[in-house]
Amino acid sequence: MPSRITCEIRDGHPVTVVRLAGDLDLATTRAVHGVLDRCLAAQPDALVVDLADVAVQDRLALSVFAAAARRAADWPAVPFVLCAPPPPAASWLTQSAACRGVLVRGSRAEATRAAEAAASPRLRIRLEPVAEACRRARDLVTDACARWNLPEAVGPASVVLSELVGNVVRHAGTPMQVTVTLRRPWLQLAVVDGSQATARPGAPGVRDEGGRGLLLVRELARRWGSAPAGDGKAVWATLPAN
Repeated sequence: MPSRITCEIRDGHPVTVVRLAGDLDLATTRAVHGVLDRCLAAQPDALVVDLADVAVQDRLALSVFAAAARRAADWPAVPFVLCAPPPPAASWLTQSAACRGVLVRGSRAEATRAAEAAASPRLRIRLEPVAEACRRARDLVTDACARWNLPEAVGPASVVLSELVGNVVRHAGTPMQVTVTLRRPWLQLAVVDGSQATARPGAPGVRDEGGRGLLLVRELARRWGSAPAGDGKAVWATLPAN
């Protein structure tokens, strides 16, 4: 049976737009979730979801957008904006506790402007899984903090990103993309590798060839986590941007 909802993706710069059309209910949210997840895994600068042609059949289905907004905020740390919801959906979004905090604008043009205005500065680099990768990751942090005038963040951010990169070198062994994003009041560090193996901290007091690894990340970062990213995963951490 064909899906009762379609998703058209327009990869613009700096904003990616997803236009949904059809019936949104609990049966079609899985397809919508998958599309939004794939869009976020591509790490756009911002994501706008156009709801002008959507008929919301079940208000609970709107929770798919709350989940996507949380994912976008955690990683890849980008603005997520809904636009042009039909009147019933607009009312439900306003009333929904789950969707509180999700940006909603009346038109695609308004949403695009809001997304562009909220887009965060970021630096990226691709690294091979070699020992030198950790040094290059620290250099990236130093450069980012100098550009954004964050002298106190250099030390802890360098340690955290070095551990995230070192974890890929030691365990995943794949090329990686490293991103440093300033989303005030936070500095986000993220590493995307080609392994789907879950990143987990080791046991307290146990040292491997890379030291305390993700345990150190957990100690220094305000938050950290892991999310699927294409054929691999992203491991991210946020620290105060000061």
